[in-house]
Amino acid sequence: MINVLIVEDDPMVAEFNQHYLEQVGGFQLQDIAESVNEGLEILKQKEIDLILLDIFMPGRDGLYFLSHIRKINVGADVIVVSAATDRHSISKVLQHGVVDYLIKPFKFQRFRDALTAYKERVLLLKSHDKLSQSDLDKQIFYKVSGNNKTEELPKGICRETLKLVWDQIQKTGGKPFNTEEMAQRVGVSRVSMRKYIIFLRKLGILQTETIYGSVGRPVCKLRFISSNSKALISFLDV
Repeated sequence: MINVLIVEDDPMVAEFNQHYLEQVGGFQLQDIAESVNEGLEILKQKEIDLILLDIFMPGRDGLYFLSHIRKINVGADVIVVSAATDRHSISKVLQHGVVDYLIKPFKFQRFRDALTAYKERVLLLKSHDKLSQSDLDKQIFYKVSGNNKTEELPKGICRETLKLVWDQIQKTGGKPFNTEEMAQRVGVSRVSMRKYIIFLRKLGILQTETIYGSVGRPVCKLRFISSNSKALISFLDV
């Protein structure tokens, strides 16, 4: 479990944050501090992994709290939850390495996404002694910047199967194929494969062409358009 401390002077906001936190698995609230001084005392007594920190508080504010815990080498990560939108506050907290910044008021989905991304980051770092550039890009930096956002797939399309279909299509090297041939390559039914073919045609990755033989009726086949392949990246999470 990831141990959490909420530093928030408004009891109602603190209660909302606690309620939201309880909806996300893998986190355990250890305490709520209503002031910076109280938060610093709690850090001396309890092992905290993640701090949900407000900026605007009476007396010492969240910027002081964040600066101070970095000076004394407190290892806890920080997600700012604040109404502060000024450039100075945001620049300061970013300089101190916060992992996310939520501007009040925010929706639960944004809160959940922030905690889920943080949890995945923690699990990644715990499970690997060394990380590749690809690991960092996929799991940490691209997620933070939003450059690697995964799009929702249409109903009936499975991401893992889509990856298999994509792998087999690339192996065709641009040669034409039909739905039945690709279904056999991937190991799914023709009906299932048709859903993936339709999806990829809508993305502009596949095009239909008519092939005329020396005898018999012309045959409709599909061909991979490599120049449009970038349209698929956001759906594969690769």
